Amino acid sequence: MSDDTSVDYSADIDWIEEAITKKYFKYYEFENFNNIQEIGSGGFGKVFRASWKNSGQYLALKTFFNFDDATIKGIARELKLQREVDFHNNIIRFFGITKYEPESENNLLNLNRYSFVMEYADNGTLRKYLKNNFDSITWKDKLNMAYQLASAVSCLHNEGIVHSDLHSNNILVLKNKIKLADFGLSKRIEETSSRQSFKLFGVIPYIDPKRLMDQEYKLNEMSDIYSVGVLLWELSSGKPPFYNDGEAYDIGLVVEILQGIREEPIPDTPEAYVALYTECWNKEPVLRPAISEVLDQLKAIIFSVDETNENDLYNTVSQHQEDGQSKQGGQENKNNEESIDDENSSFVNSLLIGIIADELSNLIFNGEKKLEVSTIC
Repeated sequence: MSDDTSVDYSADIDWIEEAITKKYFKYYEFENFNNIQEIGSGGFGKVFRASWKNSGQYLALKTFFNFDDATIKGIARELKLQREVDFHNNIIRFFGITKYEPESENNLLNLNRYSFVMEYADNGTLRKYLKNNFDSITWKDKLNMAYQLASAVSCLHNEGIVHSDLHSNNILVLKNKIKLADFGLSKRIEETSSRQSFKLFGVIPYIDPKRLMDQEYKLNEMSDIYSVGVLLWELSSGKPPFYNDGEAYDIGLVVEILQGIREEPIPDTPEAYVALYTECWNKEPVLRPAISEVLDQLKAIIFSVDETNENDLYNTVSQHQEDGQSKQGGQENKNNEESIDDENSSFVNSLLIGIIADELSNLIFNGEKKLEVSTIC
């Protein structure tokens, strides 16, 4: 490890220790946790459910793999960001920090193993919640969850934070309430970098097409808005975007997304809701709404549904489909008539010659498996 890296590592460790000493965060003695059970894992580490002093109250312990300089930096960054948004009802609560020293580890880098002590989401991830409960979820429920999600993202953006990794496996559900989680990739807007390791964080359908097309593209607030649009569709459908059981996302899906292909509206979805998520997932960031506009439109849609019988929602997608105006069909016709623009052609060519094929392959063949088991508390 270089001297510079050692200094950076030491500085981050010192910051964490000082934060504990000055009680910026509550410190929990690890020995007071009982009934510890692993509930998920991912690329960052593992998540455990634990009870505190046999009180019957469950908390989540978020641990980390590869306790090196990059991990320590990520922990320090996540702690700082979490402090600034911890007040919001739709962001997973951060209670404090704990530390343990595994008996089998003697490496100096592994002695200070920090874990986050966080709110435990009893319903798991949004993806799991929708899969298990979708048949009983009303449109009012879906709209309320959409509003809660947008409200959490609004909190981040108001604090100058870009999440950068929004998808249904790092959004949690606690007593039917949305809880945004995982700030491991989040950064302040001025800190985001076009050189942020190009590993196509998350999964392909949720990623800003500008980033899919250009690894130098700097993720920003509008990148979060794109992901929100995909998540709004997912709330209406109950399933992940472009999901076929047993099939992994592939490079072909990347090309289709860059050509403008999006998921089809679900029958009986309020027309205004379809219009909103369609605007959010526009290929061009400048044409996407700000999160404040998303909130305003969702509020209006919720009001309109409250004013009508839910079994007879007016202006729904099914009426458009009867008129032959399905968005997906229209988009496909447009794609048949128009060739891919120069930017997209360049990207497709780069895929074919393998410039970023390794990065895409790592995500395509490993990413979905990683996310399926990740609870990211």
